[in-house]
Amino acid sequence: MGLLTFSFNVTLDGCVDHQEGIADDETRALFTRLMDASGAMLWGRVTYEMMESYWPAVARGDQAAPPAMREWAAKLEAKPKYVVSSTRTDFPWTNSRHIAGDLREGVQKLKDATPAGVLLGSGTLATELDRLDLIDEYQLLVHPRIAGHGPTLYQGGLPGTRQLELLSAQPLRNGAVAVHYRRTR
Repeated sequence: MGLLTFSFNVTLDGCVDHQEGIADDETRALFTRLMDASGAMLWGRVTYEMMESYWPAVARGDQAAPPAMREWAAKLEAKPKYVVSSTRTDFPWTNSRHIAGDLREGVQKLKDATPAGVLLGSGTLATELDRLDLIDEYQLLVHPRIAGHGPTLYQGGLPGTRQLELLSAQPLRNGAVAVHYRRTR
């Protein structure tokens, strides 16, 4: 059974707006390593649609992008992508599959079938999966910014505090810190 790892950008005040993070070569390299090490990506519909609106065009060469971004797009194109949605069933982007039905059962089956692990990249979905006690690890990139607005991490709330064990903390040259925690049970 693979681990379900929640990986996300967050500011010091908990903002997870994708426009608030620092997007540079070092942060892209970090997320590329995380993606390369995982067996599959897991997103909610909103994140999938945001990614789908840009990255396939970069991978095809239809969208101008630097070589590093084009390389990342090609890797993302090849990676299995699973999407949780109750409102959409058609996911035409290459290697995309729908997780339908019972959320706990569907995600547990995905974890069981993916020994290299699943990388979760959707904040709202993370809250739901954490409520179901399915997240094993957290790899967050904490940006040296105070956004002063939302959305915020876990703004939907959890039924209780999660105890975590620090596995590593790596400062980046841009001032962000990559932290890796494992859930203690």
